Amino acid sequence: MDKQKADEIIVEYLPKIYGFAMQKAFYYQEAEELCSDIVEKVYLSLLSAKEIYNTDGYIWRISEHVYSRFVASKKNRVGISIDGMDFPDDSELLDEDPEEELRRLRREIAFLTQKRREIVYSFYYENRPISQIANEMGLPEGTVKWHLNKARNELKKGFTMERKIGKLGMKPIEACGFGHSGTPGKNGGPEYYLEDKLNLNIVYSVYFTPKTKEQIAEELGMTPVFIEDKVKMLEENGFLVRQAGERYTTFVKFDLETYSLEQRDLLIGKKRELAELLVKEYVPAVRRAIADVSDVYIPSGNRELFEAAVIFYAVLNKCDLSVKKDLASYRIQTADGGDYIAYVHLPKTQSDPEYTSIYPNLPPYWACGNMTRWSEKYPSVYSWSVDTRYSSREGAWENNRTADYEYLYEYLTGAITDGCANENKFKRLRQRRYLTDDGKVNIMMVRGEAKAFFKALPSLEESLKRHFADSALEMASMEAKKYPPQMRDLVINWSAGGFVDNMVALMVMDILYENGTFKPLTEQERVSSQLLLFCDVLPQV
Repeated sequence: MDKQKADEIIVEYLPKIYGFAMQKAFYYQEAEELCSDIVEKVYLSLLSAKEIYNTDGYIWRISEHVYSRFVASKKNRVGISIDGMDFPDDSELLDEDPEEELRRLRREIAFLTQKRREIVYSFYYENRPISQIANEMGLPEGTVKWHLNKARNELKKGFTMERKIGKLGMKPIEACGFGHSGTPGKNGGPEYYLEDKLNLNIVYSVYFTPKTKEQIAEELGMTPVFIEDKVKMLEENGFLVRQAGERYTTFVKFDLETYSLEQRDLLIGKKRELAELLVKEYVPAVRRAIADVSDVYIPSGNRELFEAAVIFYAVLNKCDLSVKKDLASYRIQTADGGDYIAYVHLPKTQSDPEYTSIYPNLPPYWACGNMTRWSEKYPSVYSWSVDTRYSSREGAWENNRTADYEYLYEYLTGAITDGCANENKFKRLRQRRYLTDDGKVNIMMVRGEAKAFFKALPSLEESLKRHFADSALEMASMEAKKYPPQMRDLVINWSAGGFVDNMVALMVMDILYENGTFKPLTEQERVSSQLLLFCDVLPQV
């Protein structure tokens, strides 16, 4: 049976299996354990079965078989039980929602100390004997029994009290992507710290309202002891910032969990209008500025490829609307050398589902850039690139290594030759397709200094800036109000000052390729598209 069908059956029968376990077991913990065993056995059996004609009979036969083995194992187990808890009798149990009882049990286990949680899990969920648990944890058997007894009492007490557990304790957030603006550390960007789900939810718990360590733990449904080390690590690396009253906040930017499709369409329309104006008024000025630049190597000989790269750079970097905000507080400086503004992408739901988009089939406007790399080993080597759908490069910033350009420079200057001694360097260059199999350089190169080259490009005229600045600032201010107070300067800066962004730059490219200004890219040109390497030598043509 395929996995999707097996998953559907498990979801359908899980409440019934849990009800079966509740009727057979004496206590909730035993029911939880029995249910888990049955589900595991049923799932594995479903995956291995070719066809099942009577699903009910199939599942209940397995359930009875697992229950028989469960009873036998219980008789042979020696240790401490959590049987002293006062739970409702069977008649009350039948009126309870099994899912609610399961949630309550897991909630209370979450409030145990880390050591007791591990012992309870090993004993009740993994069916390990006390002697094994004691040996693995380096504890006397009597200590393990004592922790089980204490856990029983704490769970019993927890079932009779009202816990104030926040939303994240019941439904933690999950990121669908991470990003940064700045320099990553040797371990990478914010994903190195925040891919851990607990770390992510600790940081998000203080996003809208500053919280103490105890309040963070309560929000997550955990004991403060369980998160202390995590909080310390996140503070040391800048993801949590301590404030007055021992409260924490964060300057990591999280996406909003909802979005308005109507507002998005309004923004897209404004950006498209700006892109069309840039194509008409600004792009010709950029092309004139580079018309006399001749010290350029273009693998395909197609100068349009060079012009397109320069136009993309100019739109991104010379057309900002200059909304000045101090963003120093948003920079995260990590112990591994990172220095960046971090942002987290969250799944979004539409807040106006009745609205139908006027742009139903938009192309992807994702981009990774501006990416700059410079070599301390070879000072003349400097690269700029942006990865978008117009390029075929893979791996984004993590795969864009300074060493790639150093290897290429060494090849151009004759410092290395293609042989066993430099096998890994040439293998890397060919993997990136920066060097063809016959030894041809496949990157656009400019002889000279990057800083001087880019400085010579024209900036956006003030009249064009004024045309959009007011509406950009207005829309940015409206957007900023949706975010917590500490994030609003960043949102305004990025939304208004960066109104001319990757989306606008890609729209400009779309117009230039659609209206025939530029010819369609070949597959070879896509490797070098939107990538410029500056140095003091060029390949021999």
